[in-house]
Amino acid sequence: MTIKTRNPKESLIVNTDQVMINDLNNYNTLFGGVLMKKLDNNATLSARRHARVKECVTASTDSIDFLHPIHQTDSVCVESFVSYTGSKSMEIFCKVIAEDMISGERRMAATAFLTFVALDENKHPIKVPDLVPETEEERFLYESGKERAETRRIRRKHSQELTEIIGLEKPWEKGVEA
Repeated sequence: MTIKTRNPKESLIVNTDQVMINDLNNYNTLFGGVLMKKLDNNATLSARRHARVKECVTASTDSIDFLHPIHQTDSVCVESFVSYTGSKSMEIFCKVIAEDMISGERRMAATAFLTFVALDENKHPIKVPDLVPETEEERFLYESGKERAETRRIRRKHSQELTEIIGLEKPWEKGVEA
């Protein structure tokens, strides 16, 4: 079966929310963790839309760059789309735009790259459609995607090596004989 190609705009998800008081940290700005949840939710939908599957799993959160704080007077808009594909993985680019609801000023609050794997009904990774970028932004992200994918492979290998060195003992049981 041949998998057709898709362009990034076919996976575009846009979600805008207001900032609620319980989403604020002690600096009266949006908690980073609240934003991370919004990014993961959006990116999941972009991945599922691209692969047209029931289930996609987060393989990695490569980076989240917090550029400007988000305040309670702001709305927070998360845009996500597939920016690069491997054979079984999809890189999702997310941008976060904060808009002051009083003045109308908009600013880029954050950017992020997350990687997802599409799964079949047996929870096995499947091939995903190739990506054909169209706009200047899409082409820039796609052309730099191979380098980010290689960085992820190196980081994943390092993480696997690290798990062979670090222990699973409970800190309070170290040095205690069984």
